[in-house]
Amino acid sequence: MSASPVAVLVFTILWGVVGIVLPFLVPKGPNRGILQAILILTAATCWLFWLCCYMAQMNPLIGPKLENTTLLLIAREWGKEVTS
Repeated sequence: MSASPVAVLVFTILWGVVGIVLPFLVPKGPNRGILQAILILTAATCWLFWLCCYMAQMNPLIGPKLENTTLLLIAREWGKEVTS
């Protein structure tokens, strides 16, 4: 399983707009710098969180736990008879 370039591109563009374009559209005021920093940090952290969750699904650390009888049944059905 590999990463879908379309999904990575779409979410990168989405968070890129939030972190790069929207800070320029913040109206002038006493808190403009804070709002710009909030938008940039939000975009960076949300994109990083999404990327980590997305990549973690490609190679999960924990797999399904199967009973021995289930494993023997799967082996028999797939033509790899297990002899003990």
